[in-house]
Amino acid sequence: MPRTQKNDNFIDKSFTVMADLILKLLPANKKAKEAFVYYRDGMSAQTEGEYAEALENYEEALKLEEDPNDCGYILYNMGLIYASNGERDKALDLYHKAIESNPRLPQALNNIAVILHYEGEQAKQLGEEERGEALFDQAADYWVRAIRMAPNNYIEAQNWLKTTGRMEIDIFF
Repeated sequence: MPRTQKNDNFIDKSFTVMADLILKLLPANKKAKEAFVYYRDGMSAQTEGEYAEALENYEEALKLEEDPNDCGYILYNMGLIYASNGERDKALDLYHKAIESNPRLPQALNNIAVILHYEGEQAKQLGEEERGEALFDQAADYWVRAIRMAPNNYIEAQNWLKTTGRMEIDIFF
């Protein structure tokens, strides 16, 4: 059964109806519209925690999608799934591909930084001070890039960057 027929609540049904209307009215080719349907179904499945189904839909959307910016969002959402499942390496790979496809995704830069920071903490707990600091420095580089794109976001990261001396206080203001 297509995901559009599974939505039980009012908000999901409303979203589906609106998305279908927009899809019909969009001046896009059939392939782009089909990619959007897979993407929409992937987002719906992801919201419900149906990650395998979401990934299947995102894979299909990627096969059809020609717009690099849209591909970036698809790859980013796939990265979210892998990160939530603890598959950090796969998530990092997908976030990097998302940025290659769509360089204006500060959320992907942030998520890379979060993973690198986590791995830095893990390294330090294992007594690997140098490796931990190197991972922190990498995380800082990604956070600075994300903050430059979205200066009002990532306040905790900005505070961490300032308190660790990895960012000048007024760099973004």
